[in-house]
Amino acid sequence: MDGVLLLDKPQGVTSNAALQRVKRLFWAKKAGHVGTLDPMASGLLPICLGEATKFSGYMLAADKCYTAQVQLGVTTATGDAEGEITSRCAVDVSREGLDAVLAQFRGDIMQTPPIYSALKKDGRPLYSYARAGETVDIPPRAVTIRSIELLDFDGAIFRIQVRCSKGTYIRVLAEDIGRSLGCGAMLSGLRRDEVGGYDLSAAITFEGLELLTSEQRLSHLLPPDGLVAVLPVITLDLPVMRFFMTGRRPPMEGDVGFYRMYSEEGRFLGLGELRDGLLLPRRLMSELSPTLEPDTLVS
Repeated sequence: MDGVLLLDKPQGVTSNAALQRVKRLFWAKKAGHVGTLDPMASGLLPICLGEATKFSGYMLAADKCYTAQVQLGVTTATGDAEGEITSRCAVDVSREGLDAVLAQFRGDIMQTPPIYSALKKDGRPLYSYARAGETVDIPPRAVTIRSIELLDFDGAIFRIQVRCSKGTYIRVLAEDIGRSLGCGAMLSGLRRDEVGGYDLSAAITFEGLELLTSEQRLSHLLPPDGLVAVLPVITLDLPVMRFFMTGRRPPMEGDVGFYRMYSEEGRFLGLGELRDGLLLPRRLMSELSPTLEPDTLVS
């Protein structure tokens, strides 16, 4: 029961509720999801089961891609359609004007996280301050918008595809775009298309999962090493592998950094770190699960 399930999360379900539902379907003891999706958002939610949970943290830093729908002329307390409306404004925005403003948000930008979020300050989630009516200083932080593509615009509502770094809040991006246009805006729809190297086209819905037998569900699990596919590869012969897998540090030369570790048969062993001429075990598989052949072998 070690692998990654690509779930197409529906609207109206929290990421944790989706996780628990998948966990029950697979009878998994350990499970975790990669990158929280708000209840109003749908789309790709990678869920790690069993040994794959050891490597989920490495995917949290991955870039993500979203398709967002933005309503101009309306602002809400939460920045999205679930919040109380705080203002309305007439909209007089041309496609050219919108394109010009979108261009301002491409690249490295500063973004202030929303008060209605699970981000913590002084040990408390920000939403707890908002619900208590307390004000709190939220410092802006740097995020990167790799690209924004305008998909369509009818004069009041537009859709964009956004590729961005970790920590980017799309509803804050929508609010900031509306502010720059002078009419305000809120996020009215959001669907996540990609997380790292995972794509929504390979995801399955709850309904699809429930129609499958237990054996068929297992066939939808992707190998755990996909979570760390950006790392280079080292393959170990049998004597060194046995030494490494018992927590010892075999001598090895190479570039300093983290590596995916494989046996000669192409089985994923976990992660190692090359440092000071030694190969240090970092995150290891408890059992050697079958996986895809590594694309690069470093001896």
